[in-house]
Amino acid sequence: MTTEPKDSVSSENNTGFSAAVTPGADSALTSGISHGKDVGNSDSDPDSGAPPQPSAALRREAVALIANPSSGGNAKDEEAISRAMEALGDGASLYRWSPESDIVATVRKALDEGAEMIVAAGGDGTAMAVAGALVGQDVPMAVLPLGTFNFFARGLRLSEDPEEAARAIREGKAHSIRVGEVNGQVFLNNASLGIYPSILKAREDIYARWGRRRIVAHWSVFKTFLRFQRPMQLKITADGKKLSRRTALVFIARSAYQLDFFGLDGATVISDDAFAVLVAKAQTRRDLFRLSMRLVRRKTKQGEDYELIRAKSFEIETARRRGLLAYDGEKCRAESPFRFKMSDEPLWIVLPAAHGETEPQDATA
Repeated sequence: MTTEPKDSVSSENNTGFSAAVTPGADSALTSGISHGKDVGNSDSDPDSGAPPQPSAALRREAVALIANPSSGGNAKDEEAISRAMEALGDGASLYRWSPESDIVATVRKALDEGAEMIVAAGGDGTAMAVAGALVGQDVPMAVLPLGTFNFFARGLRLSEDPEEAARAIREGKAHSIRVGEVNGQVFLNNASLGIYPSILKAREDIYARWGRRRIVAHWSVFKTFLRFQRPMQLKITADGKKLSRRTALVFIARSAYQLDFFGLDGATVISDDAFAVLVAKAQTRRDLFRLSMRLVRRKTKQGEDYELIRAKSFEIETARRRGLLAYDGEKCRAESPFRFKMSDEPLWIVLPAAHGETEPQDATA
């Protein structure tokens, strides 16, 4: 896939189905946690064939915090990082990273220098990037929310206070999750085709000219709606079934925070460790504005406003050879067909110790 040029803001604009049809909505989703093993206190049986499980008994000096300074872009974030580093302990190491640099190389450097846990300090784009580098490794990942929306962290009920979050990381336990992949690209929250990637592109162009303000975000949605010409013609193959659809938007949820918030169906699908694929019925500008109003009022209905498809893996083929894809607020031009699946290997995510008192969160985080 070819990543679209982006400014420092784009990686944090992780909105989705509701944002595509709801001007300026601060909506969200978060990854569902699979009912995998609690790896807080023990390693896996070496004879079981399971991958090594990270231990919660991490040494204080074995934590690497990877910070994305562009997530918030001001002195407040630097202060938050300093407070978090102090709470993590004198032995914790700080690594700087930006979306233009190689996150895999940064993570590898931290691991080579002895890190036993990686903390992603930034927003959803930073969390996604670090997760992509750690999937399949026996190294747990934690999140220090410093972005604009922090949907992944909020959905997991992680604190947005840096000191409190750092202490929770220290006392937390690692749980396994399966993340989504599209054409080899990892995503934590959601992916989409159609009107939303176009909104994201328009928003970045307007931000570059007028600055990053809420009214500007609202205008980018209306501007994209007014420019909408025709729906996509899609061929969807989901779990062996072939479907043909015309739609302005397809939204793929690997998490349920936003679905619950806007009263959309699909949370139970995600809790079953599958994708919730929402195909909007909207095909015209009028349809999009009407759907927007129904989302704001939490009045959408499955079957009337959107179709819900449950799939463990699926493929979407567009009429055009290449299409604009959005994933966790990023966007890229990619070749059709778009192939979605669950990651073959797990990501270990550190959650507050309180999560250990109940079953790990799934769709209703």
